[in-house]
Amino acid sequence: MRALLLVPAAFLLCAAALHAQGAAAPAAQAAPLQWGPAPAAFPPGAKMAVVSGDPSKPGPFTIQLSMPDGYRIPPHFHPTDEGVEVKEGTFLFGTGDTFQAPKLKPLMVGDKGSLPANMHHFAQAKGATVVAVTSTGPFAMTYVNATDDPRTPPSKP
Repeated sequence: MRALLLVPAAFLLCAAALHAQGAAAPAAQAAPLQWGPAPAAFPPGAKMAVVSGDPSKPGPFTIQLSMPDGYRIPPHFHPTDEGVEVKEGTFLFGTGDTFQAPKLKPLMVGDKGSLPANMHHFAQAKGATVVAVTSTGPFAMTYVNATDDPRTPPSKP
């Protein structure tokens, strides 16, 4: 009989403790992303926001890249693996040493993809497009053709 009384007593103690804690705290909302121009390694026109980590330092990071319709990233590669998730629009990507529109494959909102380190790839936005990119810093981007690199000064005639 004593054991039968302990079960309801334990239940009441737990209920009282939960009630004393009050209502569950609401989930914290993430701070709005701080958008700015994409780094000089990207062709002009894109915007970037850091979601987590620091792309300029060793360690994992996630950024979001916002691109206008038709924005192109010429063939390039990175020294680290790269994961991509489409947040808005359609992200067209292909692999190879030259930008070839017929090789572009569409990734739609919610689609994810990954590329191994040093794989040559290129991309284009269809409509206003936002992608989340996760990788390991420090971020580096090497263009297959140096003349495609926006950091390269134009050659003098």
